[in-house]
This record gives sequence, C-alpha cells and structure tokens, in this order.
Amino acid sequence: MPPRDALHSFLSRYFRGHQLQDDEDIFALGFVNSLFAMKLVNFIESDLGVLVQQEDLDIANFRSVNAMVAFVERRRGEGAGGTAPGP
Repeated sequence: MPPRDALHSFLSRYFRGHQLQDDEDIFALGFVNSLFAMKLVNFIESDLGVLVQQEDLDIANFRSVNAMVAFVERRRGEGAGGTAPGP
C-alpha cells in the first residue's frame, strides 16, 4: 500500500468523523497528544519501514499527511540509513 493510503488508513482510526485532507495540520486540529505522537512514529517505523531518528522528531515532519509522505520518501531515498531494520 502506498504511504499516503497507509497513513490515511491509520489516521482514520483515530480521527473518526473527520475526513482528513492531505494538507490539514493534525496538530492544529487538536487530534495529537504525546501518546498519539508515539503511536504515529511507531506506525511509520513498523508499517512503512522507515527508521525515525532523534533528529527526525520535528513537528514539521508529522504536521500533515503530505509532510509525512515527504518525510517517508526522503528517508527511503537515503538508502540503508533511512529504513528500519526488518523483522
């Protein structure tokens, strides 16, 4: 599943009743707390196969679906250093 579709599927479980647009700021919408932020990082690592490093924990990388897709594509483009270890 493409990252954009996977993210929409994941986020829809938490944003019930809201049709999230790709450019909407999920922090400004009030959907994100610290626990959810960790779930989101875990999802990106486990389901999208991208290692999120300390320096990646910038709100700009997670603000919207577009930002997360760009982050995932950027990390995947970095080769072995950008992907999470396999199971």
